[in-house]
Amino acid sequence: MFLFYYLFLLIMVLLSIAFVTLLERKVLSYMQLRKGPNKLGVMGLLQPFSDGIKLFSKEYFLPSLSNFFYFFLTPIFMMILSFFLWMLYPLAVNIYNFNYGMLMFLCLTGLSVYGLMLAGWSSNSVYSFLGSLRSVAQTISYEVSMCLLMICIFIFIYSFNFIDFMMYQSKGCWFLFLSFPLFFCWLSSCLAETNRSPFDFAEGESELVSGFNTEYGGGGFALIFLSEYSNIIFMSMLTVVIFFGCDFYSMFFFMKWLFIIFWFIWVRATLPRFRYDKLMHLAWKVFLPLSLNYLLFFFSYLFIIIMSD
Repeated sequence: MFLFYYLFLLIMVLLSIAFVTLLERKVLSYMQLRKGPNKLGVMGLLQPFSDGIKLFSKEYFLPSLSNFFYFFLTPIFMMILSFFLWMLYPLAVNIYNFNYGMLMFLCLTGLSVYGLMLAGWSSNSVYSFLGSLRSVAQTISYEVSMCLLMICIFIFIYSFNFIDFMMYQSKGCWFLFLSFPLFFCWLSSCLAETNRSPFDFAEGESELVSGFNTEYGGGGFALIFLSEYSNIIFMSMLTVVIFFGCDFYSMFFFMKWLFIIFWFIWVRATLPRFRYDKLMHLAWKVFLPLSLNYLLFFFSYLFIIIMSD
């Protein structure tokens, strides 16, 4: 039954990815005053399935100069990593109820950069390799700030378990109100971690053709695409868990989750691509000092409370 629950969750995740892509295309079309995918089925609801069938049925080309083994396995590796992330989702009956779920999340996001790096390197293309180098620098830079932001929250609940976030925020206020500036730093770090606009430098179409996945097409591209959107949906869920009082068993939780996913799309439609040196400046000279100062403040606050008791 545990395996059945997990497989059911993965099927729901894949369906969610399909409809999030449809939502993104429709929202972008409305914001840019043009028509979106609205022909296939009722309101275009069958469009994601049509695109998926088309991608997986296309011929899979292998560049003659590529490192075949890594080139072929990298999309599968990225998809498996994104599936592992969903093992952390706190179902009522879960396979693993991780007491260290947040730590496992940090480990898996640290591994995800290897997928981008291998995809760019194994293609043996200059554009792909530049995209992978950018993604490595970007992910490492923002993971430092992201870890410090999460530590600022961990010191309040003394736990890495998702359920404890729900229990703690159900008795008090949301962490959104407790650490409002950290919330905006977290949102920006989520955009950088998931390679989304305005931080999509790993796939900068204007200067890198398509970035790290230039040589991928068909099924390989589809797997990379699925893993990226799976990570976006998971990061949206994690944002609700940490900052929005995560009552997993209420409809309100899913409404907040949907709003954060919509926010990812909204940012893509609104903001132009950032400049790469400004991205690094933002990570090392803005987010890092701010998160360190907040960490020092929270530690001092807890120390004063402990000493007063």
